Amino acid sequence: MLPTFETGRLILRPRTLADIDDCLAMDRDPEVTRFIPGPWGDPEAHRLFLTSRMEADFGDGLGYWSIFAKEDPKQFLGWILLIPVDAVGPDIEIGWRLNRFAWGKGYATEAARPVLTHAFGTHGLERLIADIAPGNTASIRVAEKLGLSPTRETTYLGQPFASYQMTRDAFEAR
Repeated sequence: MLPTFETGRLILRPRTLADIDDCLAMDRDPEVTRFIPGPWGDPEAHRLFLTSRMEADFGDGLGYWSIFAKEDPKQFLGWILLIPVDAVGPDIEIGWRLNRFAWGKGYATEAARPVLTHAFGTHGLERLIADIAPGNTASIRVAEKLGLSPTRETTYLGQPFASYQMTRDAFEAR
């Protein structure tokens, strides 16, 4: 079971099937999914993809959290994940996706901090990664603010991505 986290402005709770309509609506915004390959244009495939991710057991302490504003706990801002890369591993990735109305407010960085503490503290990871499309400058800024460092170029479904990482030592040295 995943823990629930609270920050100054946010509530992060384990994502469930009750969040599927909010997730589908967020992903239908082409700006939100511009840098992320996926079945976003096919409603049936999109729903099946989300359902499979929501029902998956990624291992103890791993999964997705839905992000809500404390001032309006029903307002779905987006989600953050800590799962095996591409859901199969072996590396563990951190990632985030927010509704466009939530961009530029520091929510991704704020939501990622307790997840990083969970990853390296509670869960005991030695390192984690974030694969980010080179044009996704907002996500790159979030990764850099969190202390992740670029390590290599990679591809995902034929598209270029930059791989960022953080080790436990780097996390503890922050």
